[in-house]
Amino acid sequence: MKLGIIGGGAMGSGIAQVAAMAGWEVRIFDTQETARNKALKSISDSINILVSKEKMSASEGVATLGRIYMCEKLETLNDVDLVIEAIIEDLEIKKSVFKSLESIVSDHCIIATNTSSLSVTSLASALQKPERFAGIHFFNPPVLMKLVEVIPAVQTDSEIIYQVKNIMESWGKTVVTAKDTPGFIVNKVARPFYSEAIRILEEGIADIATIDDAMTSHGFKMGPFTLMDFIGHDVNYRVTESVWKAFFYDGRYRPSFTQLRLLEAGYLGKKTGKGFYDYQSDSKQMLTENAALSDQIFLRIISMLINEAADTVYQQICNPEDADLAVKLGVNYPKGLFEWGKEIGYSKIVKTLDDLNQEYGEERYRVSRYLRNLAKN
Repeated sequence: MKLGIIGGGAMGSGIAQVAAMAGWEVRIFDTQETARNKALKSISDSINILVSKEKMSASEGVATLGRIYMCEKLETLNDVDLVIEAIIEDLEIKKSVFKSLESIVSDHCIIATNTSSLSVTSLASALQKPERFAGIHFFNPPVLMKLVEVIPAVQTDSEIIYQVKNIMESWGKTVVTAKDTPGFIVNKVARPFYSEAIRILEEGIADIATIDDAMTSHGFKMGPFTLMDFIGHDVNYRVTESVWKAFFYDGRYRPSFTQLRLLEAGYLGKKTGKGFYDYQSDSKQMLTENAALSDQIFLRIISMLINEAADTVYQQICNPEDADLAVKLGVNYPKGLFEWGKEIGYSKIVKTLDDLNQEYGEERYRVSRYLRNLAKN
């Protein structure tokens, strides 16, 4: 089987490596020679690490690299079985690429996008045969992250989704299916982890280090501010903004000026040495040791996350099992949000949100009908 990748960036090269490790022949197309060279080096370095950690034999490493070809012409993808696009998040640029691609590939070739925030249905509309199009959303880094979200466009043939899921599972991935809505499952459900943490900071309830500690002491691998710095504010802010706009400016997803200012200053997080934290300085931020405050912060953020997961199921974007699987494998949450809801008690979650709604009078704290029903039952 043959895979075509459009875009030699981190996601494109990562997906290419996953497929090559599963025995597929892979062709990476990128117009820029520097991007092609960087992709090949990145894959080679990654394979060397896997070999050194004995996750792969040296001969398997050589064979994997031997299945990957760099291409400077789109026409080289003429006989592939599947193409995954992983370029800039720009609707018109992607549509233009798909129009060119469709005249090159065979009729049986599945065409897919790795978009994290754009409408799969809108992208599919660029094709003469949109029924063969789907969203296949990997998480960074694709080689290590087990989750793949598969997103049918309105036009997608159900047989294509069946084929795509089988391919992804044969590559060793865990697949969840999501409706074509902004942010799909993970990027939608995870928004309050960031936005509610910033809100608590902006209100002066607690400082950055205290909020991060409240979440890590309750089982999260990274606090929200550390994670935003790790992801990069150029990426994290823009995903929040795109979800907010795509949901018709719903107040629950409103971005924050605090994060926007960091983006404008070029303080993008760890990659620039400064974000919410200063990575060039040795000074550590002081932590407020207060167990009651820590519990209060955790309950507020987790309640917002559980409510978002409940609303995602209520909107029939996915089922509860896939919602739990998605956050555990896509953003490394220690538990699924429905698991957590049962543990804490749905009625306690509803009361927390109702109290916040009463206090602020804002739509961001409205309780999902699905969550209220869980609390009643």
